[in-house]
Amino acid sequence: MRGLRRGFLRSGLAAAMLACAACATPASAGKKDNSIRFGYEQVLNSLDSYFNSDRGGVIIADQVWDGLIYRDPNTNEYRGDLATAWKWIDDKTLELELRQGVKFHNGADFDADDVVYTLNFASNPESKVASPQQVSWIEQVVKLDKYRVRIIAKEPFPAAIDYLAGVRMAIYPHEYYAKVGPKGMNEKPVGTGPFRVTEHAIGKYVRLERNPDYFEGGPKGLPKIAKVEFRFVPDRQTQLAEILSGGLDMIINVPLDQAEQIRNIPHLQIVHGETMRIMFLQLDSSERTSAPQLRDIRIRKAILHAVDRDAMVKAIVGEGSRVINSICYPSQFGCTDEGMVRYGYDPAQAKRLLAEAGMADGFEVDLYAFRERPQVEAIIGYLRAVGVKANLRYLQYPAMRDAVRAGKAAMVFQSWGSSSINDVSAATSVFYKGNPDDVNRDVEVQSLLQRGDTSVDATVRKEAYAKALTLIQGRAYALPMYSLPMYFAAAKDLIFEAHPDEIPRFWQMSYK
Repeated sequence: MRGLRRGFLRSGLAAAMLACAACATPASAGKKDNSIRFGYEQVLNSLDSYFNSDRGGVIIADQVWDGLIYRDPNTNEYRGDLATAWKWIDDKTLELELRQGVKFHNGADFDADDVVYTLNFASNPESKVASPQQVSWIEQVVKLDKYRVRIIAKEPFPAAIDYLAGVRMAIYPHEYYAKVGPKGMNEKPVGTGPFRVTEHAIGKYVRLERNPDYFEGGPKGLPKIAKVEFRFVPDRQTQLAEILSGGLDMIINVPLDQAEQIRNIPHLQIVHGETMRIMFLQLDSSERTSAPQLRDIRIRKAILHAVDRDAMVKAIVGEGSRVINSICYPSQFGCTDEGMVRYGYDPAQAKRLLAEAGMADGFEVDLYAFRERPQVEAIIGYLRAVGVKANLRYLQYPAMRDAVRAGKAAMVFQSWGSSSINDVSAATSVFYKGNPDDVNRDVEVQSLLQRGDTSVDATVRKEAYAKALTLIQGRAYALPMYSLPMYFAAAKDLIFEAHPDEIPRFWQMSYK
């Protein structure tokens, strides 16, 4: 349990700050001018949603851009956004009717040319988008007339509707994007969304204001909030000081221990909910692994038995989390843990397996992570208790991702929200179907996932996914950990909901 306590001990400064703040009740700066000042922990590599790899970019994208389809995060119901209707022409061809009367923030009219240019550009492998699995299923997008397009898939792809409803599938003004490219879209974003960007100080903040020309009849609606400042504040203690003093109106990913203390602050509130984000310990068993020990299944199983996931959920992760036993979120189509191998907490078994593999004295390995540091440190404590010395390599997400793809990160504490897509193809397939993040390269698993991703028969899809998930667990390629809840700390008078897709919808918010 020493690993579990370490994160709490580090919060002594935070506890002192919270105790001091309880004596004062600073007014929310945002309520005075109907704005929200939002603090976020990661500096983004781009605001262009196709070249962004962080949840913060997804949050901004949902305010600034619209996609063709919108999925309600609570009911999973699909609604028209920039498209008003859609139908399958055949197993690979989807036809969409587009919304008329929509304008981009730069005054350009939205029509089929924007859809064709954006999706053909993003799906072109030469564009090298950050999340190619989002668009790699697209063969071509063709214009039928000014407000009608067809999206042609490379092969049957039944999850296409859910992918098109993802925030990362934003539609850009074709003339502007052709002129400025991803670099220009990052510097001066232009969308159709309920907020428009007025200033982007790269690495510091993004300022948004309500779009007075936002179209009517869509799923979002005109915001009540006038302005949003999205501020990059990587240091957690600085975030906490700012929210306590009233300099920020909202922060997210608040650690459980701090959330419990913030509940006692009169001018603040804590809102939480389970998210679609799953945490798992990824083990590189391939020939290129930087930790050759992980090629031995006994060592991988030892690592999986060394970690007490139930204790971590109770002590560190908190309310709204649940232990998972397969690499997917339970609500996703095709996700199951029925019949899966369970790697229960058993340090004695872990030591026996290490000894059988000739590693009775343990071994040393680097453990890469980019978020949830107290949880990572708890894992390190559990591993050291059985003889595995894990050295923490805590990086920004792009650096960690590049290390994984280069074969330099053999053990990774992964966090994956599936871009909020409610289908296993957006989760398991990303890490096990031969994509850049696949560190196991198991051709049998890849084949099963390919079948699940492309069959138009729902039963065939489910069977293929179940077999793939069973193999992944049976071969100890990863330890599924738990779903991650999100804790928001916010000004007491700010009205909002926590959604499973982790997106604060500023366009839905208001003050009391």
